[in-house]
Amino acid sequence: MEAKILIVEDERDIVDLLRYNLKQENFKVDVVRNGADVLPRAVDNPPDLILLDLMLPEVDGLIVCRLLKNDPRTKKIPIVMLTAKADEQDRVTGLELGADDYITKPFSPREVILRINAVLRRLNAGNDDEDENQIETHGVVIDLNRHQVLTDTGAIDLTATEFKLITLFAKSPGRVFNRDILMDVIWEQEYYGIDRTVDTHVSRLRRKLGKLGKHIETVYGVGYRLKEEK
Repeated sequence: MEAKILIVEDERDIVDLLRYNLKQENFKVDVVRNGADVLPRAVDNPPDLILLDLMLPEVDGLIVCRLLKNDPRTKKIPIVMLTAKADEQDRVTGLELGADDYITKPFSPREVILRINAVLRRLNAGNDDEDENQIETHGVVIDLNRHQVLTDTGAIDLTATEFKLITLFAKSPGRVFNRDILMDVIWEQEYYGIDRTVDTHVSRLRRKLGKLGKHIETVYGVGYRLKEEK
């Protein structure tokens, strides 16, 4: 089944470049040119992934990201940000709001395709092994088939990247994962990120997990691990 990509971008040349290359890779493409129309379009015609420019007319891209992630109808849709801003804080803010990745302009069409494929693979991670579909740790259940972390009070909403992170930690409790390993495993070979990006995802994951998040330990100067149960 062809994945559908919603391009949110107001620059016509960039839209044309993205649309052409995505269609060459057999993606379906929809386009929105201003921030105000994104949420209604995503609700009426849900995409598999959103390419979201941060500099948009009418409604800023970061506000659009927040609206999408706060709406139960669209919060599961992965978002890859497109930004020309040089300030790292804009990218970090987007990740904290729930975006799954970012691409800095100018970019190559090949990079965009690789990033999209990586995010879509992460979204589907955990559904491949029917025989080992649950992990129990520190009082919670990680359901790989349903892509959920379940507590006694209900499910915790995680992005695809956050779910991949907690699954990785839970499968090897006590093991320390350094940032290079996390980049290779979580973002795969296509990821070209920065150390702070990893820290941002882990910090956000901890907050969402509550009590379980306290068991994700920082090994200073090395990386992160999930504390083993006694």
